[in-house]
Amino acid sequence: MATDGRRAVTAAAAASRPRRAPRRGLLLVAATLAAMALPALAANYTVDVQSELGGLPVDIDTVPMDGVLVVKITNNADVKVRCDLRYDASPQPIGRSYLFIEPGKTEQDAFRAKRTWYQVAVEVKCRTDEKH
Repeated sequence: MATDGRRAVTAAAAASRPRRAPRRGLLLVAATLAAMALPALAANYTVDVQSELGGLPVDIDTVPMDGVLVVKITNNADVKVRCDLRYDASPQPIGRSYLFIEPGKTEQDAFRAKRTWYQVAVEVKCRTDEKH
C-alpha cells in the first residue's frame, strides 16, 4: 500500500505542475511576429504639404510613420511665429492644430491615425505672432 500511496502523491504532484511549452516553438512564433511587424513600421501613405509662409524664413519637415505623421517646423526669423496646421487624411475627420515658435527654435506637432490613411494633405499657414 505504501507504494500505491507514493504513486498517488507523485501523480497528483505531476498533474499540478505547470506544463512548459517547447522553446523552439516559442522562438519560431516570436521570430515570425517580429518579421511581420517590420514592414508595418514603414509609412504606407503620401504626404502633400501646402504652405503659406508670408515671406517668413520657416522650414517645414515631415516625418511619416505608421499611424502617425509628425510635422516639424523651424523658425529662422527674428520674431515669434504662429503656424496654423490643417490635416486632411480622408476618410478621417479633418484635424487642426497650431504652434507658437520662438526665434531659432523648432517645434513639432503629431497627427495620429484613427482610420487607414492613403494620403495626407497638410496646410501650414504661418504669420508673425503679435499678441504673445
